Amino acid sequence: MNYLNKKSVEDIEVAGKRVLVRCDFNVPFDENGNISDPKRINEALKTIRYLLAQNAKVILCSHLGRPKGEFNMKYSLAPVAAYLSKALGQEVKMASDVIGDSAKSIAASLREGEAALLENVRFHKEEEKNDPAFAKELASLADIYVNDAFGAAHRAHASTAGAADYLPAVCGYLIQKEITIMGGALADPKRPFVAILGGSKVSDKIGVITNLLEKVDTLVIGGGMAYTFLNAMGYAIGTSLCESDKLDLAKDIMAKAKEKGVKFLIPVDNVVADKFDKEAAHQVAKSDHMPEGWMGLDIGPETSALYADAIKDAGTVVWNGPMGVFEWENFAAGTKAVAGAIAQSNAISIIGGGDSAAAVEKLGFADQMTHISTGGGASLELLEGKILPGIACLNDKD
Repeated sequence: MNYLNKKSVEDIEVAGKRVLVRCDFNVPFDENGNISDPKRINEALKTIRYLLAQNAKVILCSHLGRPKGEFNMKYSLAPVAAYLSKALGQEVKMASDVIGDSAKSIAASLREGEAALLENVRFHKEEEKNDPAFAKELASLADIYVNDAFGAAHRAHASTAGAADYLPAVCGYLIQKEITIMGGALADPKRPFVAILGGSKVSDKIGVITNLLEKVDTLVIGGGMAYTFLNAMGYAIGTSLCESDKLDLAKDIMAKAKEKGVKFLIPVDNVVADKFDKEAAHQVAKSDHMPEGWMGLDIGPETSALYADAIKDAGTVVWNGPMGVFEWENFAAGTKAVAGAIAQSNAISIIGGGDSAAAVEKLGFADQMTHISTGGGASLELLEGKILPGIACLNDKD
């Protein structure tokens, strides 16, 4: 599907209109109930500011956590409204419900250039079921629908897709950025195109690997899933993570890469530990000589150098999934080496959300990347070539 042809907020007249904006305000809180990382809210500010400057009447909505379809004030968006009010320098009115009297009266009373926030859409079980009656009720608050919640774009929920059935529907700047950079890289990458895939399971990444084998010049494998490939090659892998039922699939993937002329890189050495523990005894072992009873928890130094070399001259790099248990200092070197190599390269670098984004932030390389996706699951599905309901529902440019 060509997402690059979707209308954005700039392609539609918004002045004087009530605009329902689906954002991703699903932010973490500390033990005192304060927002501990406002990144997702900050990412939405460009769209909100644009709409306010255009004299739209802005009605914001989002989910937060998993309240399981019930009004549970532990998951209230009230702290988000307070944060937004401060960030925007104007009051963001807070509705005490989603489609009830409070939401309706606040939406109706908004003046041009004012904003309000509805309560957590997941307080209604109809949200995740994409109930048409609920979506229609939500849409009735506004004249235009804007989706800017890339992190939830792979969900067909009432507020991410359903509401678009009843209103002119366009994307905000955040979704536009995601589809332009990531979608553009997949459609027409600057070559060589290198994809780096980590994480624990091959099964989680089958779709991504299959789709990328059609597009990339080099595929780099790290993380726990590398051991399924090593095992498929006949190597003993000790007690490393291995999906025994995926060995034939791993062989097929390697054969397909060879057939397509895709350079397929897997670890030549590993940091192995005698148990799964951050303080475990550890050593470096070659992939064809892994000690019995030990498990691989990171790529080794030779592999790090090999991967850095593959990244060095890349035109486009897409990275999804860490190389090892990067949260533990003893097993973070591989992820650090890959992040550093990407940061130093001149490539268009796209970090596919989730753990990779967390690793890049934690290791201090975030500002050296072209793009860090705001959606783990959504970016993965975009890399797989799947249809994202929250974007597919938006209007195409004529």
